[in-house]
Amino acid sequence: MRILLIGANGTIGKILNPALAKNHEIITAGRNSGDFKIDLSDSKSIEKLFNEVKNIDSCICAAGDCYTGDLLSLDEEKLNIGIKNKLLGQINLVLIGQKYLNENGSFILTSGKMGDKPVKNNISKAIVNGGINSFVLSASLELDRGIRINAISPAKVSDIPAEDLINAYTKSIEESINGEIIKVNY
Repeated sequence: MRILLIGANGTIGKILNPALAKNHEIITAGRNSGDFKIDLSDSKSIEKLFNEVKNIDSCICAAGDCYTGDLLSLDEEKLNIGIKNKLLGQINLVLIGQKYLNENGSFILTSGKMGDKPVKNNISKAIVNGGINSFVLSASLELDRGIRINAISPAKVSDIPAEDLINAYTKSIEESINGEIIKVNY
């Protein structure tokens, strides 16, 4: 399978890339590194990426910035860090990428535990991750050409055995599941 891995040099991407490369062809993309460059907060950058990368069976997004801080420090500008980058960036990957992805392909987005189980000082992450999960549930009902969409929702990555994380993404790639939020380590 030919997989586009966005965020290959990030915390999750560094775990996934070598593991998935054993059985799949991996094309990497990132803000500062990878085979291709992408700015998730810029829909033109997303469109450019899909125009340059052809014949993709699966698109994994393991990237996206988000503000960390308490409610009193949160303002529109700080909230927009996560909304424009992690939330809208992943939504735009699907909206734009659906016309480029191969028939019966899949999108695997990355949310996080705080979308279901918020913790203090992370309201922005709760909003963004919950939004990603809701988008996946809704989009799974409407994507055509056999395209599937799922989200991986990990707990704190440093607390998760790498194998559990790899298994979650592999399950979403290789099994026929659609519209699932795969929770890892919670």
